[in-house]
Amino acid sequence: MGNYRNFKLVVYFVAHGTITETREKLEKEIAFFKRHMRLDKVYLEPFRSGDFASHKQVELCRAVFEENGIEVAGGITTTIGTPEGDAPKQRLFDTFCYNDSKMTERLKEVSSFLGEHFSEFIIDDFFFTNCTCEACRAGRDSFNAAHGIADGSWQEYRLDLMERVSREYIIEPARAKNPDIRITIKYPNWAESYQETGYNPAAQRKLFDNVYTGTETRDYVTTDQHLPRYLSYSLMTYFENMWPGHNGGGWFDPYDLHVMEQYLEQAYLTAFSKPKELMMFCFQSLVDTMRVPALGFQLDKLDETLDHAGDPIGISCYLPDNSQGEDNIQDFLGMVGFPIVCTPYFPENAPSILLTRAAACDKDIVSKLEAYVAGGGKAIVTNGFVEATADRGIYRITSVRMRGRRISGRDYRIETTPRNGRTALTFPKGREEITVPVAEFRNNATWALVKVGSGQESYGILLKDTYGKGQMYTLTVPESFPDVYKLPSEVLTRLHAEFPVGGVYLEAEGQISLFVYDNDTFIVYPYVEWGAQPAYVKVHVTGKASALLLPTQKNEKGGARRILPLYANDEKTVFELYTMPGQYVIYKIER
Repeated sequence: MGNYRNFKLVVYFVAHGTITETREKLEKEIAFFKRHMRLDKVYLEPFRSGDFASHKQVELCRAVFEENGIEVAGGITTTIGTPEGDAPKQRLFDTFCYNDSKMTERLKEVSSFLGEHFSEFIIDDFFFTNCTCEACRAGRDSFNAAHGIADGSWQEYRLDLMERVSREYIIEPARAKNPDIRITIKYPNWAESYQETGYNPAAQRKLFDNVYTGTETRDYVTTDQHLPRYLSYSLMTYFENMWPGHNGGGWFDPYDLHVMEQYLEQAYLTAFSKPKELMMFCFQSLVDTMRVPALGFQLDKLDETLDHAGDPIGISCYLPDNSQGEDNIQDFLGMVGFPIVCTPYFPENAPSILLTRAAACDKDIVSKLEAYVAGGGKAIVTNGFVEATADRGIYRITSVRMRGRRISGRDYRIETTPRNGRTALTFPKGREEITVPVAEFRNNATWALVKVGSGQESYGILLKDTYGKGQMYTLTVPESFPDVYKLPSEVLTRLHAEFPVGGVYLEAEGQISLFVYDNDTFIVYPYVEWGAQPAYVKVHVTGKASALLLPTQKNEKGGARRILPLYANDEKTVFELYTMPGQYVIYKIER
């Protein structure tokens, strides 16, 4: 593949650097990277925020990179200042107004320039619009009137606009210069908001040659983006399943992360998805920093880990195109041990599926769910999904009703069925209260497997309905999604037990992720958080297993280390693992 066996290592080089670099300075900076890692490719950007590099500077930078054995592609960031002599328009991040002819002519010029210099280029994730100038408002109103949209919303207008902009101002000018040029659109990490600003994967994947995935996360306390770090993995699976073989890679950066391990975790989780490329943004922000040697140290370890991993598998979370609802709840569940993979297509053949409120954006979702469950499928739906489909037939499948009530508690009731068939109850206590919506249900039509409450009353956390040949489980998620981290390990284990993936599930506290592959391998990763400590966790494997192999760790005889079972019966084998925050380990099930 390149300098690494399982991925290409690539870096983005912003326009300001392209404009100002000298040969001597760039040689020195490249030498810094080469001391710590092996770069395969650079995306060289000539334009950003109105700064436009000359032909001479682009060719100088290209020559220096190629002399150092680094492949060169192009890049563009679609941000621009106010054209000279014009009145400023309110635009977050200086994104383009695509009803401004001066701006769009500039974009066509840059696209033509890219076609002249490169055989491929990538569009950074500012290729959207939030302009609300007079021309944009008039465009919205005209579009909405023509399409019968009465609520004044921007979504459909901007989706249509950016599809046209993609063709007329990016693709056509570039291909007029180079008919064979390959163009990649990179999508940002805020997938739940794409449609509001015109990102349109449903249409754009038919126009561009490839997509690329933003896997950067942020400090979730001090920044506006509350992104669980599992997103660095799940969003990769979403775009790979959207267009198999055309997800170019995952792109992460060092910004708004205050702990080194949290920067590195972006790379780990991106790599766990088996990407074609690992993209570091950006060259200028990384040169002469500790992040490069720290990441360089991990790259060979990641490469060795991926040598043993098959293709990712998990509970299939259906996120239709242009959907929104219960933002990122799938990633919060991924942070507490549910292996989640995402797809924009209804996963009718998946062993198990997850439907959140976002899935309700599919007008036919209830009939699809009903057919899936009745045919023998196993679905888990959130309370938000049930609420959003209350008037669309979901009551054919469940007696659960969401009436708007809330309950706070930390006293749990868990029901299990041991091997002798008799019901057993346990009553763990959480460290802190959580607040959940009350899912009312009818006894003996629906059954509660996990409940939470206080005093003499408790309410369902996990509710089970049988339907046809299959089952549907309703999961009531906390009002504050990060409160899933407060669920006791006994509760999480009971939830995991209903939805094993690849015959594997975790018995552990929250903020430990499980990544499962189709070749009897899995990775366990505990996140680095304030107060995080080493911990013993248990892994349950369906059926009989003789050992867990650690293929990247050698014993005294040079073979893979082996972990023997803690205990086993005819139904499952249980292993105990010692975990350290920030350290990932891959395991192979030996049958």
